[in-house]
Amino acid sequence: MAHEIPGPDDACMSDRTGRRSRIEARRRIAGLVARKQPARRPGAAPARTLPAKPGRAAPTPARVVEASPIVKWVGGKSRLLAQLLPRLPETYGRYYEPFAGGAAMFFRLAPEAAVLNDFNADLVATYRAIAGDTDAVIRRLELHRKHHAEKHYYEVRARWNDRSVSWSPVDRAAAFIYLNKTCYNGLWRVNRSGGFNVPMGRYVDPPICVPDALHAAGAVLARAELRSGDYRAAVADAGPGDFVYFDPPYDPVAPTANFTSYTRDAFGPDDQRALAGLARELVERGCRVMLSNSDTPFIRSLYRGFRVDRVQCARAINCNAAKRGDVDEVVVMGGY
Repeated sequence: MAHEIPGPDDACMSDRTGRRSRIEARRRIAGLVARKQPARRPGAAPARTLPAKPGRAAPTPARVVEASPIVKWVGGKSRLLAQLLPRLPETYGRYYEPFAGGAAMFFRLAPEAAVLNDFNADLVATYRAIAGDTDAVIRRLELHRKHHAEKHYYEVRARWNDRSVSWSPVDRAAAFIYLNKTCYNGLWRVNRSGGFNVPMGRYVDPPICVPDALHAAGAVLARAELRSGDYRAAVADAGPGDFVYFDPPYDPVAPTANFTSYTRDAFGPDDQRALAGLARELVERGCRVMLSNSDTPFIRSLYRGFRVDRVQCARAINCNAAKRGDVDEVVVMGGY
């Protein structure tokens, strides 16, 4: 049987066909063969491409408000924290602050275990009310903010000083904060009979009620044991490894500089000596002790043997604004 020999044209066709088959096969294997798109009619609009479905937006993180003092207090340590924090012990157990006042150090550290004490019973009662029912205190403060005026201020002050008036803990706490935020220079001062006697300050928009700050403070206060009494009793159960921060009424740098009347009892030289003795006792007990005070020869003499650092702090309260400059203070440390 005769075999038909392909001619040159057949051979070329066969070769081209084979090459095309091999190329298309490779494209299929590689997944590169695209679907054939229909021809677009002249003048027709281009095919619409649907936008990609947007993903779910990430939730906005809740704003975290750090706790800070909720009252303005003589000798408050907010301005000195930058000097105090680097001098803290690296580790400690329970935190004690026997002269709480505005408690700037306590709020900044936000300790899990703490004892907060002050001789001013009204201040401690305010802290307890905020720890127990922050929202109720906020509602009362909103009313004070709504009615704030000279007439309202002096009515609240008169009611505060009237011993025959009965208060709920929440109402009294709100009144305390209101008077503190709106009185002259934020100065809480009482006379010898215990009456609050500071006139109203001249503020455009005093921060009478700041809910976020009150909630943050309330959460930290709720973890602490709140005491009101003598500073010695407040640290009676402090033990080895505990940290005690004393921020007592300062030794006056001049005869006219003494200001301790945020309670009816002054804090004189004998009290300063007793405090220094207690600090030594606590160190011997195994506690870590830090103390703030004026940089005076008397105070330095009381704490010989301790580490004593000089620091500068801005004076925040003075009837003369020109005298609110930096003053020298000491930070005393022992037991670490």
